Amino acid sequence: MIAPAAAHHRPRKRFGQNFLVDQTVIQRIVRAIAPRTQDAIVEIGPGLGALTGQIAPALAHPLHAIEIDRDLAARLRARFAPEQLVLFEADALRFDFRQLPAPLRVIGNLPYNISTPLLFHLAECADHLQDLTFMLQKEVVDRICASPDTPADNGRLAIMLQLRFACEHLFDVPPEAFDPPPKVQSAIVRLTPLPANRPRPRDETLFAQIVTAAFHQRRKTLRNTLAPFLTAEALAACGIDPTERAERLSVADFIRLADYAAQNPPA
Repeated sequence: MIAPAAAHHRPRKRFGQNFLVDQTVIQRIVRAIAPRTQDAIVEIGPGLGALTGQIAPALAHPLHAIEIDRDLAARLRARFAPEQLVLFEADALRFDFRQLPAPLRVIGNLPYNISTPLLFHLAECADHLQDLTFMLQKEVVDRICASPDTPADNGRLAIMLQLRFACEHLFDVPPEAFDPPPKVQSAIVRLTPLPANRPRPRDETLFAQIVTAAFHQRRKTLRNTLAPFLTAEALAACGIDPTERAERLSVADFIRLADYAAQNPPA
C-alpha cells in the first residue's frame, strides 16, 4: 500500500530527501524498532512524519526528533502536539545526543549523503545509546556489516563501527517504497552498543590512525600501508602476513596491531 506524498512538499536534493511512503514497509520498520512506552527515542530526519506518526503514539512521553528543513519542521509542529513531539530544528551532524535521556534509542531514514559522518558522530557517544535502527543505502549497510569473509565490502567503516557496535542487516527496501524513488537500493540496519567489557585497544586514537592508514590505499599490502607504525617483523609477530591487505583483517586483528604499536613505537 502506497500513501500519497503529504501536502505536495517538494523534496530538496541538498538535504537528500526521499520520503518513505509505503505503509507495508513503514509497519515492518516499526515492528523492527518495537517501541516500548518508556523508551527514550530520537528520530533523525522525520521528514513528512511517516515513522513519527507510528512511534510517537506508542510512547508515554514525547518523541524527540531532529529536522534540518525548516518547512518540514513547521509541518511537524502543526501536526504533532508538544506532548507528542519535541522537535529540534538542527543539523544532526552537530547535535549533542548526550543532552537527551539515556539509554537513548536512535531511529531514522538517514539522508544518504551524510550517513557515514553521522554514524561516526553517533559512535562517539555509544555508551549513551541503547541501539540505532536506520534506513541507509544498501551498499552502506553491506559495508557496515562486512567481515574478512566479504573483503570487497570490508573497510574502515566496518572496523570502526564494529569496534563499538554489533551490526545487523535486518531487511532490504526497494526504491519504489519512496517518493521520489532513489536510484539505489536501501536497507534497514540495527547497531547495538557492545558491553563495557568489549575488546578495545589500549590507544583508540592510534587504533583509528592504523585503520585509516591500512585502508587508505586498499590495493597495497600492509607492509607498505602500515610502515609508519609497524615493521614487517612486527606484523609477523602479531600473526599477520605482511603481504596481506587490510580487507582481510578483523577488528580483533587491528586491535592486536594497535596494541603492539602502542607498546613498541617505531624509532
